[in-house]
Amino acid sequence: MTEKTSDRIQSIIDGNDVVLFMKGVPAAPQCGFSAAVVQVLNGLGVNYDAVNVLADPFVREGIKAFSNWPTIPQLYVKGEFIGGCDIVREMAASGELTTLFADKGVEKAPA
Repeated sequence: MTEKTSDRIQSIIDGNDVVLFMKGVPAAPQCGFSAAVVQVLNGLGVNYDAVNVLADPFVREGIKAFSNWPTIPQLYVKGEFIGGCDIVREMAASGELTTLFADKGVEKAPA
């Protein structure tokens, strides 16, 4: 991964309270795992930004090296890497994700 790609990814993470690196966009996920995380985030009603890794091959490969996590989607909250689909679903089911959002001061999306 180039320094430029790393800096770009860091800038995206720093500029958003909650950011999801995913395949596709929230309105049209391009894989089931990305769709599952979008469903969790939408269900919790939090504001989040999404990055379509399919639109940029440098980000698609770079995010894996950046986080040292081999799969996409990847969720970041207030600069902290949370995990992929299975971790997000488990945290949502246990209530841990709701607590994390509250503890980090993540705002709910307008109704």
